[in-house]
Amino acid sequence: MQFIPTTIPDVIIIEPKVWHDPRGYFFESYRHDLFQQHIGKIDWVQDNESYSTHGTLRGLHYQLPPFAQSKLVRVVQGKVLDVAVDIRRFSPTFGQYVAVELSSDNKRQLFMPRGFAHGFVVLSETAIFQYKVDNYYNKDCDRGITFNDPSIAIDWQIDLSQALLSDKDRQQPLLNDAQVFES
Repeated sequence: MQFIPTTIPDVIIIEPKVWHDPRGYFFESYRHDLFQQHIGKIDWVQDNESYSTHGTLRGLHYQLPPFAQSKLVRVVQGKVLDVAVDIRRFSPTFGQYVAVELSSDNKRQLFMPRGFAHGFVVLSETAIFQYKVDNYYNKDCDRGITFNDPSIAIDWQIDLSQALLSDKDRQQPLLNDAQVFES
């Protein structure tokens, strides 16, 4: 298992070693000791899964303290462009993002700590997306940023006029108007 730094040092790509044979493949999708060695101690409390069709764009979502969440995300079927945006106002990379293609073929995962907004867009016909979080969902702490904020300028790799969005995601504020992590 490789832990690959991104342009934002706290966001890490995790690439497993995959063993193939005539029956199929095997890999370790999570290994506690290696995760702690490379990233630190995280107590995962919940696993989530979504199914989406091509062009579905989910995000950019996060939770404020005391229910902020670290996430470990992966795709078990299909392909997505996964995005983490630094929303820690005190960070030198505030407002910057990392975009990584995650797929059932490359089996990569992306770790983002608390203080990041998260979103993804489905690039394949369908996708099954799974993620671990280290804090429970709390409606009162749930926040978001609009997916097409020009100050962030994410290249979602699709025609955004064709994106499938929830009503909630259509109405999210710009980064400059959003509640973010202040300390």
